[in-house]
Amino acid sequence: MAKAPAAKADSSKATKLPNTPTASKEDLLRFYREMVLIRRFEERAGQLYGMGLIGGFCHLYIGQEAVAVGVQESVKQGHDKIITGYRDHGHMLAAGMDPKEVMAELTGRIGGSSKGKGGSMHMFDTATGFYGGHGIVGAQVALGTGLAFAGRYRGDDSVAFVYFGDGAANQGQVYESFNMAQLWKLPAIYIIENNQYAMGTSIERSSSTTDLSQRGASFGIPGEQVDGMDVLAVRDAVAKAVKRAREGGGPYILEVKTYRYRGHSMSDPAKYRSKEEVDEVKKTRDPIDHIKTLLAAAKATEDELKAIDNEVKAIVAEAVQFAQESPEPDPSELYTDVYVEA
Repeated sequence: MAKAPAAKADSSKATKLPNTPTASKEDLLRFYREMVLIRRFEERAGQLYGMGLIGGFCHLYIGQEAVAVGVQESVKQGHDKIITGYRDHGHMLAAGMDPKEVMAELTGRIGGSSKGKGGSMHMFDTATGFYGGHGIVGAQVALGTGLAFAGRYRGDDSVAFVYFGDGAANQGQVYESFNMAQLWKLPAIYIIENNQYAMGTSIERSSSTTDLSQRGASFGIPGEQVDGMDVLAVRDAVAKAVKRAREGGGPYILEVKTYRYRGHSMSDPAKYRSKEEVDEVKKTRDPIDHIKTLLAAAKATEDELKAIDNEVKAIVAEAVQFAQESPEPDPSELYTDVYVEA
């Protein structure tokens, strides 16, 4: 049977990003800083991987920065819960984790957030409410639903932000989780980061229905699609969903249409899409370029942006130096953090 041609992703066909800001200049500068930090951090992580300083798998978040930053605006840090898959560095930084600890964890050093034992795919930081990246596709959806159940059981007004991708959206445990969440009206926001290609197959070739926001319809869970290249669109959509969840309205699905610039992981040459397609998205839909346009409309100066760029450059350089100087964990660490005392 002949192999079907790869279908082109629809990210570049989306409507033009708005150029009128609906946020203050101060907020826009903050969003810009957070997004640039994620991108520069990930670029350096890619370099360190190429140098052999990061082992195992490494999945970069470049191109998707507006999603985690926009979502974080509605998160009560340390109170709400965040959980995601293995493309997790951007979520950690957006959640407020120390870049030095994240980079040290990537390089397997004792100074990392999980003492060098988690690596790229399995970092945790309960102080910021980040309950980890997870390597089993879709597994975090069931775990995140459990986090939402814990909040409901305790009556603590917390919300669980459960990230997963378009590939994981076809997993059976996702639908089991949807059923339970709606049955018990759990405060869960399911955020589908649809970057169009999952591991390397376009959504048109892998999903019989491509409007992933409606995947909870049979359970009575409402959903909507959001432009994931527009940080303000993400911010506004998440704020409404979170308000509903905190008021007892139950779960909500947000399909955030985004696009990853790099391959699925550092070992993926991404030959299933054309260079022209990627370049077109970078040229017309880049989330950082978009916020720079909004900042120009808000009268931000080049000096203000350069100051942020220089600050971020220094932060990332410091993170790399910390990671390289932090020692590897002692072999005895293999036996720690195995059990949690009640």
